[in-house]
Formats: sequence, C-alpha cells, structure tokens
Amino acid sequence: MTPFTALRAHSVAARGEQKIIADIRRWLGRASPASPFGIGDDCAVIPPAKHHQLVTTDPVIWSRHFDASVPARAVGAKLLKRNLSDIAAMGGRPVAAVVSLALAPQTSVRWLEQFYRGLAACADKHKVKIVGGDITQGPAGFLGAFLTLHGESTGRRVVTRSGTRAGDAIYVTGALGGSLLRHHHAFAPRLAEGVWLAGRSEVRAMMDVSDGLAKDLRALTPPGLVPALDATAIPVSAAARRQALRSGKTPLAHALGDGEDYELLIVVRAGADRFEQAWRRRFRNLPLSRLGRFVRKNHLPPGALRLADYHGYEHLR
Repeated sequence: MTPFTALRAHSVAARGEQKIIADIRRWLGRASPASPFGIGDDCAVIPPAKHHQLVTTDPVIWSRHFDASVPARAVGAKLLKRNLSDIAAMGGRPVAAVVSLALAPQTSVRWLEQFYRGLAACADKHKVKIVGGDITQGPAGFLGAFLTLHGESTGRRVVTRSGTRAGDAIYVTGALGGSLLRHHHAFAPRLAEGVWLAGRSEVRAMMDVSDGLAKDLRALTPPGLVPALDATAIPVSAAARRQALRSGKTPLAHALGDGEDYELLIVVRAGADRFEQAWRRRFRNLPLSRLGRFVRKNHLPPGALRLADYHGYEHLR
C-alpha cells in the first residue's frame, strides 16, 4: 500500500498538524503516556536510569527502506525494531522513544493510522513508551519517519564493538541474506539474547548485522588482525538462495552483503568451550554459528574466505 493518496480529503493536508497530532495520540493508545511523560509538552520526561543510558536513532524512508509491498503496520514496527536491534547489540533494555515525521501533503491519513498502530503494537510488545516527537512538511512524494530510542544497560556492563583479540572466535545468530524478500521488516530484534550475552564474561564485543556481514565485521576488527572465516560455516538463509536464482549472484554473496539481517555478530574469547553449550541450553530455537576466528594479518590460513571480495551496504555510495 502506497503512503500517498490522490484524494485531498484523505490526506494529512486536509486535516492539518493539530488534528494529526491528536490522531497520533489516539492511534498510539497506551504506548504513549500522558504529558509530561508523553506527547504534549516541549520535552518528554524520562525516569532516571539506574545503569548506563543508551541512545540510538534510525529512520525509515519511502523507497529506501520500504515500498508499497510492505504493509503500513509493518513499516511502523520496522522503525522501532531497527532501533531495538541496536539496543540488543549492546545488551541493553529499551525504555522510551520519540518519533519525528517528514510528510508530503499527499500522505494518506489511513496509511499513517496503520503505521502508528503497527508502531504502538511493537512498542507494547517490547515495553517501550512513545513519549514525543515532531511533524514537518516534506516535499511531494517524500515520507520519512525518524525514531530516537532511549534505553539502559541491564547491569554494570555495556558490550561495545571494541575488545577483540587474536584467537577470538566469531559467531553469528540466525541466518543471513535475502532480507528484501521479507526479513527486512519481519524480523525479531534479539533483545533477550543480547541481555544474556552481556552477562557472559566470554563475550568480548558485539554488534548487529545491519549493513551486511562483509562490512559490519570490519567494525569488530582491530588494527593488525583479520577475520579468518570458513565459507562453509556462513549460515546462508533460504531467502538468500531464492534471491540468488533471480540475481545471478551466489547465495554466499547475498548472505555476506545484503544487510538488514538484524542478527547479532559476537566475538568470544579463545578457549571458551562451554559458551556454545550454554547458548543451546538457553536458546534452543535460535541457531548460533561459529564462523571462524581473528588472526594476525600474516597468519591468515590457506582457504580462508576472501572477505575483501564481498561488500555490504554503504550509505552515500
């Protein structure tokens, strides 16, 4: 369903900003508390955190992150889930979010209602409060929704992208590639898994896979080291195999470069033999794949995957 309408009576321009804001309050329901803890004041008031505070932001933009094949409710959920995945990657818990919109005057009120109802349902599921935001008019044919999510660590530790050492093992959850076929909006942010991983002393570093494993793994790689990956260990999704039939690329290329997988990429210290067993006891239904290990640049073993031959998604390129 397209977010735009040719009928002015059905557009946001016919209702105006104040009525749309009132509609948004109603559409969000219990996901948005009363002012000043929700929509209606100059700033929202967020209760003080007991632990480290986390802040992340991500948008969804028409024709970039979704098209008419994606239901409006799924777009609203995707906006929040993209940000939830960032919180999960640091082992945190989400708390509250603000949402800003840039809307073409032709934006459909019906589409916007379904967008917010999808956002509200996702917020309720993950115990997130939508506490404010802003609306501005965008150019014809443009729709952008920008969410900033506040969270907090669940303990003393926040897992970052730094900390990798030579010999450390590389793991990833789930399967990779082919996200455009549905997964890019129908995914589950790995919040419970991230909290569990943050509590494991074996875990050195972590991030989510949003731009493709081939690109994202670089952010975990310190100077002087390289990832030595086993190509047969990469968990290629069924969607990546279907996508390969259409694109002419290999399924592996899709798994390494498609992006929007929103799985967790984890660095575990060498010799942590009990880590995999502990994972399987805790998360029986989510596969965990060991992809390889980090080695010094001059110690790359024969047959290791040439990661430089693959590319993830890079903005502005």
